[in-house]
Amino acid sequence: MSKAYSSNLTLTQWELLEPLIPVAKTGGRPRVVEMWQVINAIFYVLTQGCTWRNLPGDFPNWQTVYTYFRNWRTDGTWVSIHDQLRAWVRVDNERAVSPSEAIIDSQSVKTAAMVSKDVGYDAGKKIKGRKRFLTVDTLGLVLRVLVSAASVDERNGGKQVLKRVKQMGNMVSRLSTIWVDGGYDGNPFMQWVMDIYRWIVQVVLRPHERKGFVLLPKRWVVERTLGWLTGCRRLNKDYELLAQTSETFIYLAMIRIMVRRLA
Repeated sequence: MSKAYSSNLTLTQWELLEPLIPVAKTGGRPRVVEMWQVINAIFYVLTQGCTWRNLPGDFPNWQTVYTYFRNWRTDGTWVSIHDQLRAWVRVDNERAVSPSEAIIDSQSVKTAAMVSKDVGYDAGKKIKGRKRFLTVDTLGLVLRVLVSAASVDERNGGKQVLKRVKQMGNMVSRLSTIWVDGGYDGNPFMQWVMDIYRWIVQVVLRPHERKGFVLLPKRWVVERTLGWLTGCRRLNKDYELLAQTSETFIYLAMIRIMVRRLA
């Protein structure tokens, strides 16, 4: 066992998560690593923001930990675990598994110096880096994520992330309304969503006469979710060479939040 790092799963949390972890493959070398410690190591990287090579020595070998992280990113395991936990949290809150409403927002973040792929400049925020498009339900739980170059505008990014939401199938069968801010306003986007998915787009605008902080209906939910992500140092800046890896770390951040809630 590793030291008692703050990012470690408790026994109760691990017992909740363990059934969702893929079993070892048949044939070949048997699995000898303790999966509880592999997950703890991945959460350590997420929360502390260190590199894989700088994992503390009381965790399993960093190459082993990274291999599990990468393989489960590639085969969709992390997204599957995330979706199952999201369904459990919704049921625990006496909600249907499928939400009827969703909220979209984007966040531009700077990239590290060594990142060169999928990088652009957001003229509005004056940030060179990547943009995170999040769709969340009314509980603030993430449905789907898209990480793109920061130069991608809200409407194009919104279309791409909504395509991923639609691919969730029965998990969004009740979805009917999409709440957005002024960046998504306009007939081309709203009409496209209506024609393709039969969803209604509702725009929430900031009152011009109000100055300073304003709590906007529906939009505050996704803003809170973006705030949750800042609790993970790995997400305060985009250090990932691949945008898909950045998306996976966002799902991991939500997995950690939901496990702690349920346990």
